[in-house]
Amino acid sequence: MRVAFLGLGIMGRWMATNLVKAGHEVAVWNRSPGKEVQGARTASSPGGAALDAEVLWMCVSDTKAVENVLFGPGGAAHVLKQGMIIADSSTISPSATVRFAERVKTSGVSYVDAPMTGSKVAAESGQLIFMVGGDEATLARLRPLFEAMGKQTFHMGPTGKGQSTKLVMNLQIALIYEGFAEALTLGAKLGVDIEKLLPLVQASMVKSGVVEYKAPFILQRDFSPNFPLRLMLKDIRLALDAAKESRVRLPGLEAVEEVYDVAAEEGHGDLDYAATLTLLEKWAGVEVKAGAKAGA
Repeated sequence: MRVAFLGLGIMGRWMATNLVKAGHEVAVWNRSPGKEVQGARTASSPGGAALDAEVLWMCVSDTKAVENVLFGPGGAAHVLKQGMIIADSSTISPSATVRFAERVKTSGVSYVDAPMTGSKVAAESGQLIFMVGGDEATLARLRPLFEAMGKQTFHMGPTGKGQSTKLVMNLQIALIYEGFAEALTLGAKLGVDIEKLLPLVQASMVKSGVVEYKAPFILQRDFSPNFPLRLMLKDIRLALDAAKESRVRLPGLEAVEEVYDVAAEEGHGDLDYAATLTLLEKWAGVEVKAGAKAGA
């Protein structure tokens, strides 16, 4: 298929690379110049990438970025054609997604929201999991692209439901990791051997994929970004906005937002969201690390 891929960040670059590897004809664009994908045509604007494309795929930072690449100067909406499909793997506002879909519908363009879950490693290996909002027929047309980039695709309902699902998923990740980070901090303060604690956690009913993935990075004090803290904070705020629109209280997430907000203010925004642990350590006057002696 002929695909325009917009956004070559931590996830997008590997997604576009896997589309090329699968034999699709790919044109790419990125807001910050200098990023390319081997085997893909590099365009100077979103509209330039979308020329002659069957599918326009986006993976950009936030709601405003999606609006800009579609409807801003040089945006892709100016070259849309009957029968094209827009697929958005950004994590943005569900209600804005529905509005964007309505705007392009008049041009005969289908709109699918397809945010994903998985790490940078999953993006590189083509093992992402997509949660999709849109109609069945459009999803079927996109199947070869989903298969090139991921291992599973879940159809969650009409347009907007993919984004709603992603907010629900990231809400859980934020809460699970916060609980894990607070437990590690208290454990370290009480002198619990962290290297002994981790296998106990994974052998118990609190076993978690979040813990399994993040624990090795924490023990190595590696907070390089797999998912930047600033983007998790953005998703937390999107979930809180959606909850407010729906008149739902999320007191746990409201508390977690405060932690992320302070961590971002202290300069951790471009680190992995696991770096919120360092803020808890600072408040507690302790460091979570391997090799600490019990009772220390």
